[in-house]
Amino acid sequence: MTQYMLSVFDPRDVDELPPEVVEAIYAEVDVVNTELMEAGAWVFGGGLHPADTATVVTVDNDETVVTDGPYAETKEHVGGFWVIEAADLDSALEWAGKATRACRAPIEVRPFQDEPEA
Repeated sequence: MTQYMLSVFDPRDVDELPPEVVEAIYAEVDVVNTELMEAGAWVFGGGLHPADTATVVTVDNDETVVTDGPYAETKEHVGGFWVIEAADLDSALEWAGKATRACRAPIEVRPFQDEPEA
């Protein structure tokens, strides 16, 4: 089975949404999580704090530089993600369909690279 990352791209900050909307989203995401676990597709997942809590670490002339804030200057940011196992892309896309309805946000689906053979 291939592992896929399902990334939630969201221009919204959860703190800006009405509490009843946030509660509904969390409840629907919990349903998707349970379905993933029961199907044996769950590997890992989680929600992230807003992008303004990010810290970027880079190297400049062999010196490590730490900068507050997100790396990408964009309206959308990764709000959370799942790592799942699926038989093929079509199966991963089915899970993404459930995830996008639960999150009410776009989901990007990307396969992990195969591990090099030893």
